[in-house]
Amino acid sequence: MTEPPFNQPGRFWRGNLHAHSNQSDGALSPEETVAHYREAGYDFLAITDHFRAKHGFPLTDTRPLRTAGFTTLLGAELHGPSTEFSSEWHILAVGLPLGFPPPRPGETGPQLARRARTAGAFIGIAHPAASLLTLSDAESLDAAHAVEVYNALSAYEDRGDSWHLTDVLLNRGHKLSTYAADDSHFQPQDPPACAAWVQVRSQSLCPEALLAALKAGHYYSSTGPELHDIQLSDDQISVASSPVRKVLITGSKPGKQVLEGTDLTDCSLPVAMFAGGYCRVTVEDAIGGRAWSNPIYLGPQA
Repeated sequence: MTEPPFNQPGRFWRGNLHAHSNQSDGALSPEETVAHYREAGYDFLAITDHFRAKHGFPLTDTRPLRTAGFTTLLGAELHGPSTEFSSEWHILAVGLPLGFPPPRPGETGPQLARRARTAGAFIGIAHPAASLLTLSDAESLDAAHAVEVYNALSAYEDRGDSWHLTDVLLNRGHKLSTYAADDSHFQPQDPPACAAWVQVRSQSLCPEALLAALKAGHYYSSTGPELHDIQLSDDQISVASSPVRKVLITGSKPGKQVLEGTDLTDCSLPVAMFAGGYCRVTVEDAIGGRAWSNPIYLGPQA
């Protein structure tokens, strides 16, 4: 998370970390769900069915659906009592082992997340805006690796973006990465899938390598544009991307650095205003699609 992933060995692999099948409340079978993403050009998918008693605590085994050019990560959306404004938590756990035990009597959401992380999972704070999570709630989830900063299903209710809470957590010293996801269910009333994804930098498509890269923050998120490179040099950050209309640098202090234009692909902007904290890059294309870097931590100004 200190350095952008573009100098890491390997290549970027496109995947969705949050999806549901008919093993919980999704409309499609695991086979149909995987086929949808594979045919859309994705490289990997995590089916994260709701780990609730009423669904039989499913940890959907997608290993038989892996192919030479497409893989799956095992996981689930975990639930435990309770948050300030909800009776249950929504906690993404990608990389769970098969046979992960259901919640224990009296086990809280943060305790369940700690157990999942100990078992090897990448832990995400799922759709904080849609869950009406408070800062106190989020800080209690101390096992989290990342925040789901954009959820395409939650955007349908105008609660897709969770950057404000994330920036507060980052400023409080929580070293979190950030990801975007579909939260696809394929129900008739849902928005189309394949709307938000991660690009993970890894030397291979094997699940273990992808999971390690996620935990290390070696990825970026998108709803459209591609980030080709981000480099820090002195007090400047250089951004290369697919054609966009806006490049925005925000971070640990109020304010911004921004460049707007037509078909921007390469630019440099100063980051001295964020010295001693962090900055992050957002690019926006001509139809409103965005891509986001993970937080980039900066040393003090020279």
